[in-house]
Amino acid sequence: MKRILAVTACPTGIAHTYMAAEALQQAAAEKQIAFKVETRGAIGLENELTAGEIAEAHAIIIAADTDVAEQRFDGKPVVKVGAAEAIKNPEVLLARALAMTPAAPAAPAAVPRPAGREKKTGPYQHLMTGVSYMLPLVVAGGLLIALSFVFGIEAFKEQGTMAAALMDIGGGAAFALMVPVLAGFISFSIAEKPGLAPGLIGGMLAANLGAGFIGGIFAGFLAGYVVRWMKKVIKLPKHLAGLTSILIIPLFASAFVGVAMIYVIGGPVSALMKGLSGWLTSLGTGNALLLGFLLGAMMAFDMGGPVNKAAYTFGVGLLGSNIYGPMAAVMAGGMTPVLGLWLATVLRPKQFTAEELEAGKAAGVLGLSFITEGAIPFAAADPFRIIPALVIGSGIAGALSMAFEVSLRTPHGGLFVLLIPNAVSQWPMYLLAIIAGTAVTAVLVSLLKRKKAVA
Repeated sequence: MKRILAVTACPTGIAHTYMAAEALQQAAAEKQIAFKVETRGAIGLENELTAGEIAEAHAIIIAADTDVAEQRFDGKPVVKVGAAEAIKNPEVLLARALAMTPAAPAAPAAVPRPAGREKKTGPYQHLMTGVSYMLPLVVAGGLLIALSFVFGIEAFKEQGTMAAALMDIGGGAAFALMVPVLAGFISFSIAEKPGLAPGLIGGMLAANLGAGFIGGIFAGFLAGYVVRWMKKVIKLPKHLAGLTSILIIPLFASAFVGVAMIYVIGGPVSALMKGLSGWLTSLGTGNALLLGFLLGAMMAFDMGGPVNKAAYTFGVGLLGSNIYGPMAAVMAGGMTPVLGLWLATVLRPKQFTAEELEAGKAAGVLGLSFITEGAIPFAAADPFRIIPALVIGSGIAGALSMAFEVSLRTPHGGLFVLLIPNAVSQWPMYLLAIIAGTAVTAVLVSLLKRKKAVA
């Protein structure tokens, strides 16, 4: 029996998406046609077509007014119309699809999923989604605040000046959006589009209550999982499904998350943030060294992995609370591994293979740019010797950065942020911390690294 597949979608993802799918399903059932339809609506991707189903299908009906990742159907006969046409003439579309001449089936392995819509699984992935959407705000806001200091460290206090405008844009707008966007896109990652509004609302409440980025993380996960649960348990007829995503879920999920933030979560997390801020600002030299060493070592441990990202997220989150020391230690710890490996290839080239020497040439630029992943090729080739050397060197760089009371107002850019006035305080001491960490890394790599095999 010939099998027909379909995809329906409309720009709003509310009425036409589901009405078109229902019309096609009813027509296929009446004509006893093997049929399956994928909907891309406001409540997310449902009934997704698999690679195997696409490969075996006789033809595809695309009833959509927006992108549906048509590249999946390369090599298959396709009937393409707007969603309204499927509602009006589903029998005609099915007849056209049945009459088409099948082409060679596409290879299942080559079928990509649409960018940005692939479902993420696990708390770490959800957190990183929120962080990735938050980062542009942190970068832009931090640099704009730093630029306001070009006119004088307190020039922004005089209203009507360019310094005040830059501070309002960077601190009053960009930084104010950090926590809501973090929470909103954590929730979006968990529950797709319906999770966005409750997450943003929970994040804004976290910011207003003084719960900071930790409160935003709580709000994002709470909103996401509440919305995901609601999507499973609330079942309306397809032609009413739009009410679920634009009325029922936003109303009840936002109310639940809001009440939880105000009466349950906000107070304790706000107290935690105040305690953390107080502890960080009152650190003595010994504790500062210990914290800086820990953050730097974490950055080098897995070079872009979960441990690295945990330290990075900690530093970035504190920027919104006007605590800039940990971010400086984090960036120093992230630059040092790659710079140290570059220096080791320069000082002791005979210890490295030709491929490692080539990687070392690029490592210098990667290190200066705060791209810790440039160390991965070296660590993968000899992990039990290279990683300890990197961890110790980065720990020293982070410890010295904290001990020198360096502050960094932007979460990325590497040493190139030194070109921006006042983005980094105590910059000569910051350079010294990074140089010291780089030198320690290079020496330890040279001492510990397994000698290059003789051909």
